Amino acid sequence: MNRFGLKFNHLGLATAQPEKTARFLDGLGYAIGPTIHDPLQKVNLILCQSAAMPTVEIISPAGEPGPLDKILADQSERIYHLCYESDESERSLSLMKTEGHRVVCLSPPTPAVLFGYRRVSFYLIKGFGMIEIIEPGA
Repeated sequence: MNRFGLKFNHLGLATAQPEKTARFLDGLGYAIGPTIHDPLQKVNLILCQSAAMPTVEIISPAGEPGPLDKILADQSERIYHLCYESDESERSLSLMKTEGHRVVCLSPPTPAVLFGYRRVSFYLIKGFGMIEIIEPGA
């Protein structure tokens, strides 16, 4: 574990062409999960796992205005967040702030279909980028 109590979970890859993205990851040996629509986050998601490489979450637009509109405006695909799990997300965020990191909440904790309705939240860490935090399950 680290000073912030975070454990790496996956890379978030936004794409306008999820089929092409999945086909490339399949070529790398990833197991490609089913496409799951998350109406609360307004995105479609595919979890891709490998025994030898980091897990990749493919995130694509769901055909309605959503969080990827600005992210994919300039480029049709990009890794845009790193995801971590935390047993105590409030404590993790507090420790980051105590160490002088500017933490901006982009999306408060919301149940996520892909993770069995465990709550996820998104934060901008100035000087680092966007992170997602998955809270423990019930």
